[in-house]
Amino acid sequence: MAKRSPLAGARILVTNDDGIHAPGLKVLQNIAKSLSDDVWVVAPESEQSAVAHALTLRRPVRLRKLAPRRYALDGTPTDCVLIAAHKLFKERRPDLVLSGVNDGGNLGEDVTYSGTVAAAMEGCLLGLRAIALSQQRNPRGEPRFAVAERHAPEVIGKLAGFDWGRDMLINVNFPACAPEDVRGVVACKQGSRDLGSAIVEGADPGGRPYLWIGSYQSDVTRARNTDLAAVARDAIAVTPLHLDLTHRAALKRLQTLFG
Repeated sequence: MAKRSPLAGARILVTNDDGIHAPGLKVLQNIAKSLSDDVWVVAPESEQSAVAHALTLRRPVRLRKLAPRRYALDGTPTDCVLIAAHKLFKERRPDLVLSGVNDGGNLGEDVTYSGTVAAAMEGCLLGLRAIALSQQRNPRGEPRFAVAERHAPEVIGKLAGFDWGRDMLINVNFPACAPEDVRGVVACKQGSRDLGSAIVEGADPGGRPYLWIGSYQSDVTRARNTDLAAVARDAIAVTPLHLDLTHRAALKRLQTLFG
């Protein structure tokens, strides 16, 4: 007898920041459908990478139905989750928000920029359980989302049975290796890179100078038990992220200072 999915019958909302036509979104939709038969997709019309937790306030947004339970929104990932929750799910809210699978990792400081993580964060703010999923780009030639396709269903299934707090979301990063070479799943903290973003200078065809913000220059980290260290050794990184950004130790000192 086939094992019953822990999410059987659950309503799952799938979104991303790479856009409605992104290959990773299709991968995640198929993964969600392997876990439940009640899967909805609401994703941005176009790529919204690195928009973080942006919310569209200065213009209207338009929701376009592409197929049953599949919509595109001309807004941000945050807009997608917010609009879906208030417009599409009035009678029954989603049991789980899945954001991704992002084309590229969301590790270390990425979580502050990432639209993928922000979509899960918005779900969390709305009182929904939410998971962000990202796939490290593979320079060795394996299919782009092969690791996520193979391992995400089990990871999501285990997380579905885990009771995490209402003010938390889960950030999952899949390593850049062959699916059979994955070295386990590691629960770890957010890491920090050694170097910041690269700034590329150049000139356009008209000779006008420009600055182009590039990607991070290094994923190397000396700290153990971090998301960066986990994926560097071909493990799947699972990191709980907390919405409360208060620095507790500093708060106590400030209370003394201003007390």
